[in-house]
Amino acid sequence: MTIILGLESSCDETAAALVSDDRCVLAHRVAGQEAEHRPYGGVVPEIAARAHAEALTPLIEAVFRDAGLSLGQVDAIAATAGPGLIGGVMVGLVTGKALAHAVRKPLIAVNHLEGHALSPRLTAPELAFPYLLLLVSGGHCQLLRVEGVGRYRRLATTIDDAAGEAFDKTAKLLGLGFPGGPAVEQAALRGDPKAVPLPRPLKGSAEPHFSFAGLKSAVMRAQQSGHYSVEDIAASFSAAVVDCLVDRTARALESSEGVTALVVAGGVAANGAVRAALQALAENNGIPFIAPPLWLCTDNAAMIGWAGAERFALGLVDGMDVPARPRWPLDPEGEKVRGAGVKA
Repeated sequence: MTIILGLESSCDETAAALVSDDRCVLAHRVAGQEAEHRPYGGVVPEIAARAHAEALTPLIEAVFRDAGLSLGQVDAIAATAGPGLIGGVMVGLVTGKALAHAVRKPLIAVNHLEGHALSPRLTAPELAFPYLLLLVSGGHCQLLRVEGVGRYRRLATTIDDAAGEAFDKTAKLLGLGFPGGPAVEQAALRGDPKAVPLPRPLKGSAEPHFSFAGLKSAVMRAQQSGHYSVEDIAASFSAAVVDCLVDRTARALESSEGVTALVVAGGVAANGAVRAALQALAENNGIPFIAPPLWLCTDNAAMIGWAGAERFALGLVDGMDVPARPRWPLDPEGEKVRGAGVKA
């Protein structure tokens, strides 16, 4: 049995986990930073980096205690090396390098997005390549054909804001607090999804990509008008996001022959309405729908450990000179997209 120590620190969750190659999460811990960032309505990079530096070592010690293991018993150390807030990424990656050097174990630099992309395979052993992945998180909104470990073909991305960003900014506009995604989802349950006429950017378009900046602006105008309740705006916004995600994913399915399943991953994959709509889409197309359990959707180290295990099995390890990267596309050969810039 191969055991991997996974470390995650790309945004505002500090996490450590021990994962085996037989899909067993031996231990995992996450330290959130909601209290630190709540006064600012969003993640402050400098505060996040400092919190990672304070929390990571105690978390690592805790997962070893939980699992009854020692550092010398792991086979490799996997750490997020990007993309993300560079200060936080550096904390995790440097810690991983130090531990790997100290016990002479291989280092695996994991792309945070690959952690999300492979996370469904941790709990769904039946999931085989290739599959269509909707990767939808705070900073990214992409459709990818996942052909294997390290083999990704980007079919679509956002040309402006990601869906998760739109959730967070809507929560801030409506005074719902931080973190924004769960707050909007809860408010939406008490509102009327048809109360506010909001746009569905690019819905029905031949262009494969996503756009949420215009929807966010429409939410701002609705809030400023004073004509609608917070709950109705939240419900109408959520319905618009779901419509856009389903429409764009349906288009990708039309051009994705031979995929084994429709898969969703990333923080927004924890949203109940998103999951239900995508499950219906998969059923209508006669393919399985697979989503990770809710705890595996948000940032965590178990997915980094599992991605590390998948890479380690293929001999994909890294040297001590591997850099921390604020940007790191899964498909570096993907066609440049208008407006998306480095987010593509």
